[in-house]
Amino acid sequence: MISNAVVTAMLPEHLLLLGIVLLVGIEIVGRWQRAAIAVAVLCVGAAAVAASYLSLTGYSAAPFAGQFSVDPSTLFAKAMVLALALPVLLISREEFADGEFAILLLSSLYGVCLMQSSDSFLTLFLGLEIMSLPVYALVLLAYRRTQSAEAALKYLVLGGTASATFLMGVSLLYGGSGSMSITTFSNALGSTDNMARAAAVLVILAFFLKGAIVPFHTWAPDAYEGGSVPTTAYMATIVKAAVLLAVVRLFGKATLATPMVELVAVLPLASIIWGNLAAMRQPSLRRMIAYSSIAHAGYLFLALLGDPAGRLQSVAFYLLAYGVLNILTFAALPPAVGDKERDLLENLKGLFHRSPFAALMIGIAMLSLAGIPPFPGFVAKFLIFKNVMAAGYNAYAVIGLVGSYLGIYFYLRVIQFMFMSPDAPIEPDREPHRLALTASMACLVVALLVSVFPGWVIARF
Repeated sequence: MISNAVVTAMLPEHLLLLGIVLLVGIEIVGRWQRAAIAVAVLCVGAAAVAASYLSLTGYSAAPFAGQFSVDPSTLFAKAMVLALALPVLLISREEFADGEFAILLLSSLYGVCLMQSSDSFLTLFLGLEIMSLPVYALVLLAYRRTQSAEAALKYLVLGGTASATFLMGVSLLYGGSGSMSITTFSNALGSTDNMARAAAVLVILAFFLKGAIVPFHTWAPDAYEGGSVPTTAYMATIVKAAVLLAVVRLFGKATLATPMVELVAVLPLASIIWGNLAAMRQPSLRRMIAYSSIAHAGYLFLALLGDPAGRLQSVAFYLLAYGVLNILTFAALPPAVGDKERDLLENLKGLFHRSPFAALMIGIAMLSLAGIPPFPGFVAKFLIFKNVMAAGYNAYAVIGLVGSYLGIYFYLRVIQFMFMSPDAPIEPDREPHRLALTASMACLVVALLVSVFPGWVIARF
């Protein structure tokens, strides 16, 4: 008999599973397919509310000891990623009238939630694969461009390489400790044993692959560009959030020492600099966001250098601010004749004169992603660099700050296109979908609340 602890602790996952079953049933019956997005939004929203309620009431449980557990901060992290999925579902209605997109998205979200509660490498790997496999199909689903199939294949190879590297590291950890608990990883970070160190390095490199850290970023921009707008929004925000939150859980309360410090610092710093430099010359918005996300992944991994007590706070707040503003960019992006035309930065020229609302929303998103005060992106970067400097890594913090200034150029370039350039020759062919407008307003409200009440959000972790 299923215990109350299992039902309650896994309530967000159960609600997602209910949504998957309902959506599959709708597809099998062949009726009410137009209601698929509404069903998905309802189930994901209910899962987010359930996770929030359990977190605010201080619920903690370990229904599967050593495998799966929840606590208030874990539940709030789940609520955050589930809430970020709601605007993605809303903007998907314009491109995906049927339920295929929603089924794949909810399936991936199930893996995202499982990763946040994993206490063993078995559960973590299961969650990682459940999250990743539907995303490979999502990249190919729209097939708006000839390169979509190639992008999906590249993302599959990249994900497969990450999984293989992760499993190799886990096998070495298991061989040395005889345990599959994730605590063996944090112990290996401070170990002097060569096999334990090698295992920790392999696990870190696996997550560098998943997070598109330089030099493992090469095919990520192709996947972002080849996918549809909602797919790219999901990959850039929720997938990245799941990976970084899982990394923070893995690191636990471990304090880094040489040579792990150099590994965790040097490649993320290279990602910050190269991601921002490469984004400057991109003609496509999605490729620009892809290289931007490489730089943002660098900031997030750099947070691991900070004090263990503040890691989750700084990373989770950054992911919330980054995710909301990234999704706002995609939600406000006006429709165009074709997918390629919609994606060209050149076609954003003069957007303020054609669609003032879209230009203002994208402008706010760009300023926040650049880290301009008083937007939440500034607070998020401040938290990370403050923690890194407090841990004594001043040189790394200074290099990261200098690298972050490079990103201001291409964000302001988008604003210059929209507000200070003549109209582009290609006009949007129709008005934005009302659900996309709803998603834009929801993201804007959350961004404003996070800007005004950052302390409340930080205190939840």
